[in-house]
Amino acid sequence: MDPAAANEMVPKNPWAPADGGFRAWLVVAASFIIHGLVFGINLSYSVIYYELQRILDSSGVTDTSYKTSLVGSLSLGMTFAFSALAGILIDRLGNRMTAIIGGSLALIGMLASSFVVQYVEALYFTYGILFGCGASLSFNPSLSVLGLHFRRRIGLVCGIATAGASVFTFILPPVLGALIPSIGLDWTLRVVALLMIIIIAVSFAYTVPEGANVGRTEEKKLKIESFLNVKIWKNKKFVIWTIGVPFAFFGYFVPFVHLVKFVSINFPGDDGKTLVMCIGVASAVGRVGFGLLSDHEKINRVLLQQISLFLIGIFTMLLVPANAWIYMILLCLGIGLADGCFISLIGPIAFDLCGPEGAAQAIGFVNGISAISVTLGPTIAGKMFDHFNSYTVPFLLAGAPLILGSLGLFAIMFIKN
Repeated sequence: MDPAAANEMVPKNPWAPADGGFRAWLVVAASFIIHGLVFGINLSYSVIYYELQRILDSSGVTDTSYKTSLVGSLSLGMTFAFSALAGILIDRLGNRMTAIIGGSLALIGMLASSFVVQYVEALYFTYGILFGCGASLSFNPSLSVLGLHFRRRIGLVCGIATAGASVFTFILPPVLGALIPSIGLDWTLRVVALLMIIIIAVSFAYTVPEGANVGRTEEKKLKIESFLNVKIWKNKKFVIWTIGVPFAFFGYFVPFVHLVKFVSINFPGDDGKTLVMCIGVASAVGRVGFGLLSDHEKINRVLLQQISLFLIGIFTMLLVPANAWIYMILLCLGIGLADGCFISLIGPIAFDLCGPEGAAQAIGFVNGISAISVTLGPTIAGKMFDHFNSYTVPFLLAGAPLILGSLGLFAIMFIKN
């Protein structure tokens, strides 16, 4: 929607962020690192998936594609599911403390996972739920804190911060791919656990600018006392957004989880990690580029996000008939660019629709509701592969909710401010 029109929906606040300064850019750097570690690990799961399935197969476990994909799906799902809790904790405890708690839980979950790599049921809890919860409490503050320091450049800084996920998605697959055969999956997970200490350390950079509480009314105090911001749910545009985005997510992460195995079957002479890296590089470019573009007053941010979801759906479906490696590379670059556009706009759209005081819970709830589709999508795709022994049906079906979800968001345009 038009940012200028969106601002008219938000109560006026005499305080405004400085849109710059050393502390503000330090916050952006910290958000970049936390986003990178949380989503770089989650989106590199296809590398872990391949090795974990091999371990389970050698142990005589049945339905390994389904069970192995469920571990990664739970991790992604819980990263989103606990976002609503993260939004409430941010309002209660602040961005810094919420992120520190999250980093600590992620550290415990990943370390515990390293000791139970042969027991997939235990991994559902340690890797899926515990690490996922920690990841959620870590990354949600990395978005909401930006609105305390930036307003005019919010699209750009959200793009820079979320680009951390793309950069780390480029770096981590080859690193994990080298570590696993060298030291084993268990010690690789222990190395990843050590990285969670970085999340705890950089969280201390999150600060509240002087005067940030100026203009907060009695309604804000009531919100804190009752935990939930009821006001955002009276915003019809926000409600439509929280329906359309989670629906699209049924197909969003299917290629991220299953891409390496898809390549091992359809292109046995090539390395699927290369495609994951292509997505990461393109997504980094997309996050910064489209984040900067979205700050232009003529840009409709919701429409831009719709286009990105539609294209991800089309590109995911086109992976099935792709019969040459160059086509796979081009499609993954397209997925990456569209992913970068979509992700960079989550924070700015939340600020547009709900204002700075409602943004934390707005981000938390749209992510939290998305948890169901994020968890089920890749898991169902894994179950379908076990049944059909092919990714044709799973990848074709994955594109459908992305396309339908993007079209459903047109309803926002028919709601008056």
